[in-house]
Amino acid sequence: MPTLLLILTLGFGIGGSLGLLGGGGSILTVPALVYLLGLSPQVAVTTSLAIVGTNSALGAFFHRSQGTLNWRVALIFGGTGMVVSYLSAGLSKQVSPTALMIAFALLMLAVGTLLMRQKPARFNPDCTDDLKVWKVFAGGAGVGLVTGILGVGGGFLIVPALVMLVRMPIHQAVGTSLVVIAMNSLAGFMGHLSGITLDVPLIVIFIAAGVAGTFAGARLGKRLDAARLRKAFALLVIALALFLLYDNLRQLL
Repeated sequence: MPTLLLILTLGFGIGGSLGLLGGGGSILTVPALVYLLGLSPQVAVTTSLAIVGTNSALGAFFHRSQGTLNWRVALIFGGTGMVVSYLSAGLSKQVSPTALMIAFALLMLAVGTLLMRQKPARFNPDCTDDLKVWKVFAGGAGVGLVTGILGVGGGFLIVPALVMLVRMPIHQAVGTSLVVIAMNSLAGFMGHLSGITLDVPLIVIFIAAGVAGTFAGARLGKRLDAARLRKAFALLVIALALFLLYDNLRQLL
């Protein structure tokens, strides 16, 4: 069945992105659900939160077994994001589907550009010893806002924030971000549930395929160069953002 094969392929790829890069799941899931499977943007947002949140929780378990997870930062960052994500979830219902996709594309474009220009940081192995907690709270609130409105787990924002603000090694940032994504996605999902009918079998199939992808990505991530992976992912994000902008802006003309 072509549709089933497509769902399995997408689920595996999205899970692989989460396990490998600590992000990218939602930023790929929402467009895929809208353009390839025909869901409305609002339903796609809620469905994406369920899929990415579950896969991220499983990915965090895989990274925990490899020692690439910082619980203190994850809980502070994620706890703040959960509150803001839940409170802001209703805002997406006040925005038209076209405007929602344009906002999504602009965010993708900005983040993709940031990732392309990011320079290697000097990492602090004991990054939480002199941690400025206000930076973690501010970062968590910002990501939570994006999660609630646009339905993205925020890993593509969390990983750069952890690297640049907390001076965390990239592999630890990847594992830590998955905990935050799972927490934010849960809060955003609860906030979006009202008035939405979900395709539960679709979600289950996505998650099942994503588990395999997340596990493979987590194992592969320790063997590949993080800087090259980040740049490759940034190019993918920018290309997808440009397509979304073109497709939605022409509807306004």
